[in-house]
Amino acid sequence: MPTEILMPALSPTMEEGTLAKWLVKEGDTVSSGDLLAEIETDKATMEFEAVDEGVIGKILVAEGSEGVKVNTAIAVLLEEGESADDIGAEPAKAPEETPAAPSEPAAPEPAAKPSASAAPSAPQDADGKRIFASPLARRIAADKGVDLSSISGSGPKGRIVKADVEAAQAEAPAPAESAAPAAEPAAASAPAALASGPSADAVKRMYEGRAYEEIPLNGMRKTIAARLTEAKQSIPHFYLRRDIKLDALMKFRTELNGKLEARGVKLSVNDFIIKACALALQAVPAANAVWAGDRVLQLTPSDVAVAVAIEGGLFTPVLKDAEMKSLSALSAEMKDLATRARDRKLAPHEYQGGSFAISNLGMFGIDNFDAVINPPHAAILAVGAGVKKPVVGKDGALEVATVMSVTLSVDHRVIDGALGAELLNQIVDNLENPIAMLA
Repeated sequence: MPTEILMPALSPTMEEGTLAKWLVKEGDTVSSGDLLAEIETDKATMEFEAVDEGVIGKILVAEGSEGVKVNTAIAVLLEEGESADDIGAEPAKAPEETPAAPSEPAAPEPAAKPSASAAPSAPQDADGKRIFASPLARRIAADKGVDLSSISGSGPKGRIVKADVEAAQAEAPAPAESAAPAAEPAAASAPAALASGPSADAVKRMYEGRAYEEIPLNGMRKTIAARLTEAKQSIPHFYLRRDIKLDALMKFRTELNGKLEARGVKLSVNDFIIKACALALQAVPAANAVWAGDRVLQLTPSDVAVAVAIEGGLFTPVLKDAEMKSLSALSAEMKDLATRARDRKLAPHEYQGGSFAISNLGMFGIDNFDAVINPPHAAILAVGAGVKKPVVGKDGALEVATVMSVTLSVDHRVIDGALGAELLNQIVDNLENPIAMLA
């Protein structure tokens, strides 16, 4: 029986994608690990690999198709002995077995009723090891409720084939019928969609007779809009502000760059900020945490995310174990991540995770601002420009200093005011005494 190839979820937040390019054509023979297509997610363009071997019998979604939902069939894979004539000849389920979907449009159908072909696409045993089975064997096992991990395969290299599943199904007792009704309460309890303001038609009516260009949202813009709306509506933000004297740091940076010039290394102020935040999270470990719905996860390493502006949006690549890395190593890694972010070549694991973020608009001349927390992070540091200002020195005399304004946005569910103040004070102390960061 032909096997559907489904639109993959290439990141935890992916709900739909664009099928940018097919790397195979109908009639091509593919093996596990072969590249099938290029998929554009909300953040990057990624290559999609085959899980099984077979022949591409039919391509169902054309190149350039946008808004393809995860778990939508995009092609059909034929096993040995099958032909394109078999496609569509045998439905996965008879109509009477598929009850009508509930009328509520907000119910997330993929969560309540996952695709029959999605579940068996890469079966694993209890130890997380992949179970090798033919596509037809997996499909029959899914339809009949047979656990592939309990079957010994008779095919090449122990691969489970159709006959093995049929033999196991004949010996196994009938599956319990209590699972079907269990999905309905989950669908009924799905949260209502967040309010999104006036409809597009309502807004367009306001501007009838005025010249404008309508710009559709791409995947990245949709994701940014959804996540930041969620952040401002669900995270109880509060804000802590400090001014930081940068003169000692600027002098120290100049000295270091002079000594590192022969190695082709040039440290930026942002490199020092990353290091200062990473060390502060170690000094105040209770603030190195994320919100996890009904609990707080306190991290051991300092994984610091840094916002990188790109055309049409932004990335927040994560520098993992930043507290352990030298300034020159952080500088090189940040440059690499930023370059690949602008080329949209980051893998999901490079921009997901972390407990803390930095957004630096000082390089754009912004004196100060408040940044929105990127969930599940508990805090984000908004960094303004370093500008010369009159300040009162330790001896009471008026002097001129380079001052940078920063604002720490904090999730009050995770970090209380005093703890947030302790974290920000530690960041300030690290930046005003930069030599200590090398100790």
